[in-house]
Formats: sequence, C-alpha cells, structure tokens
Amino acid sequence: MSTPQAHLEVLPRSVKLLLVFGLLALLAFPFAGQDFYTQTVARMMILAIFAMSLDLLQGITGLVSLGHAAYFGLAGYVVAYLSPQDAGANWLIALPLAMLASALAALVIGFFVVRTHGIYFIMVTMAFSQMMYYLFFDNKALGGSDGIYINVRPGGLGLDLENKWMLYYFTLACMLITYAFLRRLLWSPFGRTLNGIRLNEHRTRALGYASFSYKLTAFTLAGALAGLAGFLWAAQTGYVNPELMGFHMSAHVIMMVILGGMGNVAGAMIGAFGFEIFLDLFKDLPKIGDFDLAKHWQLWMGSLIVLVVVVAPQGLMGLLRTEKAADE
Repeated sequence: MSTPQAHLEVLPRSVKLLLVFGLLALLAFPFAGQDFYTQTVARMMILAIFAMSLDLLQGITGLVSLGHAAYFGLAGYVVAYLSPQDAGANWLIALPLAMLASALAALVIGFFVVRTHGIYFIMVTMAFSQMMYYLFFDNKALGGSDGIYINVRPGGLGLDLENKWMLYYFTLACMLITYAFLRRLLWSPFGRTLNGIRLNEHRTRALGYASFSYKLTAFTLAGALAGLAGFLWAAQTGYVNPELMGFHMSAHVIMMVILGGMGNVAGAMIGAFGFEIFLDLFKDLPKIGDFDLAKHWQLWMGSLIVLVVVVAPQGLMGLLRTEKAADE
C-alpha cells in the first residue's frame, strides 16, 4: 500500500460523505439547538482548529510537540490586552496580531527546538511551554494566576462576536478555511517535502532539501493556526488564564489528534469533536453505589485512548482503511 493510502491522505468515500453531512449539520445546528449546546459545538470547532494545527506538526511533519498550547494561550492574551475595558477590540486588528504573536513565538522557539530530534524535541517543546506558562502565572502585571477577563468581545466591520450566532458561523468559517488550507498544503510540494521529512529526514536532506527550514516553517505555521484557535477561544469564553498554556492543554490536543488519526487533517478535526463528546459523556456518568463514575472521568478517557491505539493505531479514520482498500 502506498504512503498516501497508509495515511489516508486520499479520503475514503464514506469519510467524504461524513464530512459533508457533518457540515450540513453544523450549518443547521443553531436553528435546532439551545444556546448552551450551540456554544458547546462552537467550542468543539475551535478545538478542531487547534487539533488541525498540531496535526501539521505531528501527523504531517512527524514532530511531536508537548508545548503547542503555548501559542494557543498567547493569542488569547493578545486579544485580552487589545480589548478596552468598556469596548471590544477590532477583530481586523486583534486577529492578525494574535496570529502574528503566536507565529513569532513559534518562530523563535522553533529556531532552537527543531534542531533536536525524538525525545529531546518533545522535552524541549514542553520546557519552553512551561517557561511561558510560569511567565504569565507568576507575573501580576500579565494577569497572574487569576487571568484576565474580556468584558466585550471583538467586533468591527459588520461582525459582532458578542452575537452568539455571528461567533458560531465565524468560527465555522475559520474551521473550514483552516481545513481547506491544510488539505491543499498536504498535496503541495511543500507538504510532500514535510511528508518526506517525516518518513526519512536523512534521505530528504540527501536529495537537497533543507529540512531545518522546512521544519521551522511548519512549526511557525502551526503556531499561527494555534493562534487563530486561541483568538476564537478568548472571543467565546471572554476569559484567559495561564492554564491555556499549560501541559494539560497540550496533552489534550495530542489525544484529539491520536483519537481521530494523524496525517490527513480530517482525522484531527473528527478527533476533536469525538474527544469532547466522550469527555462530556464520561463526566455525566452516574454513581454505582458509593462509586462515582463521573469523578474518575480521566480514567475512562485514558482507557479509551489506549483502546484506540491498540485497536486502531491510525485512529478513528483508520477504521475506514479496509473499506477504502475494498473500494479500490
């Protein structure tokens, strides 16, 4: 089986239908759901963008980062600092600046970390993320452990993110643009080179490609897309704190990518929705006698991830691999 097939870069017909029906459901959901569930789905779409940004590193380039949340949280803080107390920031200014700040941070950090490999890369990315976490956690001038509230959501040029419907459809549009962009990048010469680096970096360098430059570009781009998700998160919740940069946030997005399947972008998106749905289900489990099942939701979520890794190493998307092979 060829590499594109192995990594599901060519999506099976059933997955394409699933994505189409999913899009139709997302378009119609605000008309049928309550405000609480509409906001919940909007949060899932934000996390889907976040997961797709990590998949660019982890699934396509083969770089496993434990510090990806740093760029997600940093963008949220940029939105908070640009927002006046009694008015919303102009999204045409706040969004590019949030993504730019995350991209610059990723560029600087990436300049050092992409020189490392394997376990060293993983640990150094986590170290830089923890440094940023404690920079904001211990500094009262930056909000400290209490974080910062955004009293009025961004708006401008006919877009008011205080309006939950506008925020929902703006988030949906951002998710679709991110997905289309990454799918196009996956098939571009740049994307094929990243795929080559993941498969065999030494051979890719021998062919004349500067792997450092390609990895640094991917690292920076992934940081910018994480910044997009961070902007939307801050706009939706109206609150940012250092936990957005913490290890737990990075670990959660890694589990989303693993759950959905790496290397095809759609898997990361499906994994984000699936992770959040399972998370809500586990947190709502009933008591059995004196044993509170919901209190131990981390145990059930961890067991699910282990089960997926064992049964479907390529994630939920990988379960459709046999069907695709049969179609061919």
